[in-house]
Amino acid sequence: MFFEYPKLLWLLAIPLLLILHYLWIELRGRRPHMRVSTIHPWAAGGSSLLAWLRHLPFALRIAAISLIIVALARPRSSSETEKIDTEGIDIVFAMDVSTSMLARDFEPDRISAAKNIAIEFIAQRPSDRMGIVVFAGESYTQSPLTTDRATLINLMKDVQTDLIEDGTAIGNGLATAVARMKDSDAKSRVVILLTDGVNNRGEIAPATAAEIAKTYGVRVYTIGLGTRGEAPYPVMTPWGVEVRNVPVEIDEDLLKAIAEGTGGRYFRATDNTKLSEIYSEINQMEKVRTTVDSFPVYKELFGKFAVWALLCLLLELALRLFVRRLP
Repeated sequence: MFFEYPKLLWLLAIPLLLILHYLWIELRGRRPHMRVSTIHPWAAGGSSLLAWLRHLPFALRIAAISLIIVALARPRSSSETEKIDTEGIDIVFAMDVSTSMLARDFEPDRISAAKNIAIEFIAQRPSDRMGIVVFAGESYTQSPLTTDRATLINLMKDVQTDLIEDGTAIGNGLATAVARMKDSDAKSRVVILLTDGVNNRGEIAPATAAEIAKTYGVRVYTIGLGTRGEAPYPVMTPWGVEVRNVPVEIDEDLLKAIAEGTGGRYFRATDNTKLSEIYSEINQMEKVRTTVDSFPVYKELFGKFAVWALLCLLLELALRLFVRRLP
């Protein structure tokens, strides 16, 4: 607590002088009296309650004056309050859903691992708008940019490999992802492009899509998904599903060029743990911008002192009106 007008507290000398004056009158004995031959009849009884109560009105008046002076000095309290403004990032996942994503070098397979780890990433960034684009032989938008985490996670769970024509159209997937945020006013715009193959389809070349991303200020993080060498892949045969080892072919030079040309980075994920670490690293690099403004909040306290002063005056008045023999 502090006072807006602390110099007014010097007025507290007034009630102090009134107290000294009152005590001087009491000690000098300037009050009604009479002479008697002996005080023996009154000595045993001691002081009566009324004898003590006669000082109470004066004490209440002094308290009221003191409280009024304190109220005039305008007591206040303050506390620091913070206003936090959060500026999110627009992020679009461009996910390869070609049939090669069913390879089982990840647990339980590539596409399931990619979805589960992406869902964990989504849950860690509540301030961002996010969207999902899937591509194989062509591309389409699974979810536009949104802050609805529940809907986004459900749509991520619905991503499958058999929804569109097979193939790997990396350029189409990236161009569609950039188109989803070309009108965005976010300070930072990011595409996380994940694929396990080589571009072999699509009307838009990956290099052209990368130039479009650079033009719109979109940063692209590319992830090559797959172990090194061969990976177990389920193949349909006349006798049912048979798991065979197939070569893992990822155009890492292309993915590096896309990332470097747009200010992003290329990562290679060879298992679930590595993919999770990659998303954690991207999470650390793409920090949400937060602005914190601190300002004081004041609370006026003079009202409490004024109320107590009024109560003291009312009580003094009640004592003088209803309790007899008080001065």
